[in-house]
Amino acid sequence: MALLLCFDTSTTHASVALAKDGVLIGVKTNQNQRDHASFLQPAIHALLHESNKTLKDLAAIAVTSGPGSYTGLRVGFASAKGLAYALDIPLISIETTYVMSAAALSILKNDETALLCPMIDARRMEVFTALYSANLELISPISALVLTPESFARQFDNSRIFFFGDGAPKWQTICLHPNAFFIDVNWNAADMVGLADKLFEQKSFSSLAYSVPVYGKEFHSTQI
Repeated sequence: MALLLCFDTSTTHASVALAKDGVLIGVKTNQNQRDHASFLQPAIHALLHESNKTLKDLAAIAVTSGPGSYTGLRVGFASAKGLAYALDIPLISIETTYVMSAAALSILKNDETALLCPMIDARRMEVFTALYSANLELISPISALVLTPESFARQFDNSRIFFFGDGAPKWQTICLHPNAFFIDVNWNAADMVGLADKLFEQKSFSSLAYSVPVYGKEFHSTQI
């Protein structure tokens, strides 16, 4: 019986979820990005208390690895590593864009041909993004992309693409292609649960010593 603690502080909102064997027990969220650091530890404590669990009951810690807010990622990764080290349990890291796409996929259940494109605002006309298939296979790697009207031109020739995330609205202002669709996806740490449980079963763990967040800015801006 695997009790997993999942949390995300990588974007504008933060959240903590507790799950057992892939089944969500509870979730707490915070919408103020400036409060991520002060929100995280009390939220973890409250969630465990309300569920009659303790830190010692946890089998693993799962955290979003980015891309996203530099400060938010450092808060999340430091907390995840600290807890995993102190409790001597595995660390699971999951790309933020992957979690976002899993949440989007739950909305698009019957569209097996569509591509999923999460977009995280990186200021001006730049976004952190990637492309995933309808079975969550990574099609184009995570990158920092400066948006132009020609972005995604090659992919539009063969696929419908669904865009979402807080970076999508500025893309919508310059994207006129008929194969572009924009959807609202309200995701949080609860959307990590199934992914984290699968990685736990596969024993796909991250190194406490060497794993680092995917900040995104180390990638060169290119046109997909």
